[in-house]
Order: sequence, then structure tokens, then C-alpha cells
Amino acid sequence: MEPVDLTLEISGKLPSFPGSPRTSFIPWADVKSDGYNLELLFLSSHSGTHLDAPYHFVRDGAKIDGIPLSRLMGEAVLCRMARGADGQVTRDDILEFERRHGRIPRGAAVVFGTGWSRNVARSDYFTKNPGLSAGAARHLLAREPSLVGIDSPSIDLGSDPKFPVHHVLLKSGIPIVENLCNLGRIRDTRFRLIVLPLKLRGATGSPARAVAV
Repeated sequence: MEPVDLTLEISGKLPSFPGSPRTSFIPWADVKSDGYNLELLFLSSHSGTHLDAPYHFVRDGAKIDGIPLSRLMGEAVLCRMARGADGQVTRDDILEFERRHGRIPRGAAVVFGTGWSRNVARSDYFTKNPGLSAGAARHLLAREPSLVGIDSPSIDLGSDPKFPVHHVLLKSGIPIVENLCNLGRIRDTRFRLIVLPLKLRGATGSPARAVAV
């Protein structure tokens, strides 16, 4: 299939997680004065479409520069599970998906398409977003996914301040990619996914370019 860009555009208009700084592009040089154009970027390492490293929630977890490339590209399974505000994906939902589409292959990336990315301009985008239940995350551990992704700003419900799904997955060394978009443009349940974060030494996460190919 033609490549599908699954990445939100980063700009000063991109909303930030509550408590995080607003993304800014700061003009630094221009052709007229300096002979070239250049800007400085001011943003969280978890801005836009981004990858969470285990270190985000685990004291001795792998940092973003330590995640093997083999985890960031390969076979993926798209679980289409439309959810509205505060909608949760449960273990039973995943079992039903597997009954209809076959068992999730061991080692594949697992991506959840809820449709929430269409709401990025809403004031409750970060507080009412859908996510997985802890039981769903524990079920996924048996499939040993290379990573788990979702088209909402968090793999956890926006209303849950304890981040249980982050803890389940990241403690098991499974990276999480959040804020995906355009999943509706992927025609099949199985596809190949590439998620490339910046190689930021010692960081908890990084904006990433995510592509379905």
C-alpha cells in the first residue's frame, strides 16, 4: 500500500498535555540578515505523536536512545475499536478482536484505533481521551508486543491519574506510541509500522515520525 503518515503536525497550535509547556518555534536566523533561515524548538519530549520509553515511569527502565530499532519497525496489528470520551478498551474487547481476526502474533506491534485523534482541537482532548484498561494491558503482555500504540494522547484513560497501563507496559519493557493519527487510512488489519523517535540521550521519550507501509 501507499505509505500513510500517522504523525500529528507539530506547531505552535498543537495542544500540550496539561502542565506541559506550549510548543514554540522561535525564529533565530533569517536569510536577509544571516544568509540562512533557522529556528529554535521549545517543546516537551512527549509532544505530538511520540514514543514513551520505559524510563518514563520506571526508574531503571530503558531510555529512548536505548530502545532497539527492531522494536520500532515491523509487523503491526490494527485493532479498530471506536471509542468516545472516557471510552475504555478491555481485555474482553481484545479477545473478541482475536476471535474475529485471529490471535495477535507474538512480537507484533499492537495499535488501537479509537478515532479520538479527530478531536485534537477539543478542550477535553487530554482529560476525556479513551484508553486501555489495566486488564487489557496485562493480556497484551502474553503476546510480547514490540510496542503498543493508540490514536489518543495517552494509552491510559485521561480521567485516570494513576496511569496503570503505562506501569504495566513500561515495567515490562514495552514502548508506547501515543497521539497517532490517520489510522482510518490503513485498509487492512495487518500492516508494517515504522516509528522513529529522535535519538535523545537519556530521555524519557521523543516526538516520532510514525508511518504505515
